[in-house]
Amino acid sequence: MRNGPASGRTLAVPSEALRATGARVTVRGRLMTAVVALTAAAMTVAGITGLALQLRATDARIDESLTRAVSALRTSQAEGETQPDGTRVPWTSVRSLLRDAVEARVPAEHEGMLSVVDGTFHLRPADETRAIRLDTDEELLAWLAALTPDDPLADTPRTVRTSVTEYRLVVVPVLLAADPAATGAFVVATDRTAQTAGVWRIFLTYSVVGLVALAVTSLVAWFVVGRMLRPVRVLRDTVRRVTGSDLSERITVTGKDDLADLAASVNSMLQRLERAFGSQRELLDDVGHELRTPLTIVRGHLELLDPADESDVRATQSLALDELDRMQRLVDDLVTLATVDRPDFVRRAPVDVGRLTDDVLEKARGLGERRFVVVARADVVADVDAQRVTQAWLQLLANAVRFSAPGSTVRLGSEVADGRLLVWVRDEGPGVPPEEEARIFERFHRGQADRVQHGAGLGLPIVAAIAAAHGGRVYVEHPPPGAGPGVGFVLDLPAVGLVDGGSESLELVEPHR
Repeated sequence: MRNGPASGRTLAVPSEALRATGARVTVRGRLMTAVVALTAAAMTVAGITGLALQLRATDARIDESLTRAVSALRTSQAEGETQPDGTRVPWTSVRSLLRDAVEARVPAEHEGMLSVVDGTFHLRPADETRAIRLDTDEELLAWLAALTPDDPLADTPRTVRTSVTEYRLVVVPVLLAADPAATGAFVVATDRTAQTAGVWRIFLTYSVVGLVALAVTSLVAWFVVGRMLRPVRVLRDTVRRVTGSDLSERITVTGKDDLADLAASVNSMLQRLERAFGSQRELLDDVGHELRTPLTIVRGHLELLDPADESDVRATQSLALDELDRMQRLVDDLVTLATVDRPDFVRRAPVDVGRLTDDVLEKARGLGERRFVVVARADVVADVDAQRVTQAWLQLLANAVRFSAPGSTVRLGSEVADGRLLVWVRDEGPGVPPEEEARIFERFHRGQADRVQHGAGLGLPIVAAIAAAHGGRVYVEHPPPGAGPGVGFVLDLPAVGLVDGGSESLELVEPHR
């Protein structure tokens, strides 16, 4: 049974389909969303925090005023009534005490007062213009009438809400021993809604200004983010124009920020890719050319082969095997060059350079009828790849044999000079023309003599690759004037981990530079 949507299977939607349906979210959009969201959150938190602090401060001022009213009444009750001669006597009437309290207090803005004697409301504020009329709020009067003299919240500010407004008030019970029959209370109330209206107006103004500021910030951020991301768009457009046949596109680098570094890195990558693709195309062209020739030769001879002629068969067989050997050498050289960039192409290990020199001499004897002479032998131990150095050294010796006459002398040696390990070969051949000296280490480049001998042009590039993998180089060394014909090739390697055990000069030679 096939699983439907409820089976938990996740359907992957290709990015191309998302782009086609318009469901693509840009970096600019994500950044704008983050900026606007963070700005709005910060403004909201700041506004709410400011509103809460202002409301708390307003309530604190109201409570402070109510507390002063309670303190004034209790002080007047304790000190007594003032007589015409200025003396004070204890209060004898609750009504008189409350009348004096009301007349002595100047009501603040949005504040009102009442006196309650035996459940009946009396007295009104003296200043009608500043005070509020508490006796007009029937719900408040009903709430006050329900209070008892033993109210636990007496003398304490509290909040009372009615359909008219919200009050912050204090109720002060008044009892006198000289007037036990009377029960009174002093009420001071503030219209909290009116007191906080100014705070809410400020908050509303802040909200409007905040929304305008958020809109302006979003507009400015849209252009700023777009300008900042312009290198990314240029990078995107450039990458889209890059194809396998055209890697010449480059990004104009401006500024010194991270995006400029990114653009420079992409340009460097494109340059490396262009070189790599160019080398690949050149390699394919050269390989095709090099393999086409022996294949054509073998095919031509096989087509003309007379099976009945035994000598023709043997000659064709010999020629085909020779061409196949040449193709095998070409393939082996290409495999070697293809592994140059691998980390394990060179495997360093402590190597006795003197013994390595002797081993190379023994192997060189089979390269041709030449007189091989070790001119210098470095008695040192160095960290190199013995197999790769031997491969490069024998390649130089094979070149010397190829371009020198039979019976001539081929000199080789190893030495340490200026902290460098030098491995070299010198022959008595025709030398290297100056116009070809700069190109002999390029792949598939062949000099005039090499063309005659049908070389593939990969030997010296392999030597150069081995030297570069060791952190060194290979170069041509011409003999000094009057020293006769010939040319030398020097493998110049860093003397890593060098342990000097001395050196042995077997023949007087010119020092290598």
